Amino acid sequence: MQIGLILLTVAYVLSQFFRAFLAVLSGPLQQDLGVDAEALAFASGLWFISFAAMQIPVGWALDTIGPKRTASALMLVGCGGGAMLFAAAGSALHINLAMILIGIGCSPVLMASFYIFAREFSPQKFATLAGLIIGIGTLGNLISSYPMALAEDLVGWRTSMLALAGLSALVAVGVQFTVRDPAKAQATTKGSLLDLLRMPVIWLILPIALVNYMPPGAIRGIWIGPYLQDVFGYDTAQVGIASMVMSAAMIGGVLLYGPLDRIFGTRKWVIVAGSTLTLVCIGWLWMFPAASPVVSIAMMSGVGFFGATFPVIMAHGKSFFPAHLAGRGVTLLNLFGIGGVGLAQFATGRLHTAYQGSDVTAPYTAVFGFLGLMLAVGLALYLFSKDNTG
Repeated sequence: MQIGLILLTVAYVLSQFFRAFLAVLSGPLQQDLGVDAEALAFASGLWFISFAAMQIPVGWALDTIGPKRTASALMLVGCGGGAMLFAAAGSALHINLAMILIGIGCSPVLMASFYIFAREFSPQKFATLAGLIIGIGTLGNLISSYPMALAEDLVGWRTSMLALAGLSALVAVGVQFTVRDPAKAQATTKGSLLDLLRMPVIWLILPIALVNYMPPGAIRGIWIGPYLQDVFGYDTAQVGIASMVMSAAMIGGVLLYGPLDRIFGTRKWVIVAGSTLTLVCIGWLWMFPAASPVVSIAMMSGVGFFGATFPVIMAHGKSFFPAHLAGRGVTLLNLFGIGGVGLAQFATGRLHTAYQGSDVTAPYTAVFGFLGLMLAVGLALYLFSKDNTG
């Protein structure tokens, strides 16, 4: 199982890579295929939406057939096949279809690990283990920054994507042969997703799950590239370096948050504090979008660092789930978290186009303002939720 968890972690590295690599390819894809920022935001949104849409069937599959076959099959077909299609893309349509496939392929890998953690480790260790795998997995976010820009410069984006298709296939096969499915939970009654939605205690956790990942996911996923290119004149390599700085901040944030619920004896107020600091950073970007590239990168990194509370949100929600619905529970939260970014990418792409004009900062002021508003509303609702550190 140890090798299996390592391979699931590698699979999550790939998942983090695939959700963020478009930001550094915005220039080359515009040049080669004529795909503009709104089209790339739409493609990025399709990744998140297809990923989110799979969470309900993935939750059923984890509870029914186990994490091994669920993760290996979807990853082989989705990530391997999608990356191959991306490498052969000749238009925005091909990019869109490839991102849908890759989103489907990435959809089970983190939840498969969470399912194993929930079934085989104590509740007190869940947030730490979840934070650890997300922290390591976020290396994919790092690799999708300057290293991807460098690979694009050395061998081109098509060859790079072919290599990623091969790597995805190898990892998928490895998962099939090394992961061991936990024993199924014994329950006196059958359960479903509706049983979770009938729990009022979950209702006020879902809003923060929906909006928490929106700012870091949307900015790192696509907008850091066009923003730095349009407002400050950055080239692909410079965008890659800036993306790497933000990615490193996201890794640091995840690793920091992992044990905080045990240190402070609360999950809710750790999440509230982190979300508030995220709002401060994105508020600065909204008010002063062209003040300084260095400060803007620092604020985007702050969004990534302070906004990395997802493992704690998972632990908060999971603390209320019955054991036999652990798979459906964590995938429900993941549906909201990932789906929220997908919806945000669709909305911000439209806003970016709508605010095009003489002021080069206006589209990005609209993007940052929208992301900040969504987080503020979700946080306000979450303040009424029940804390639970059990």
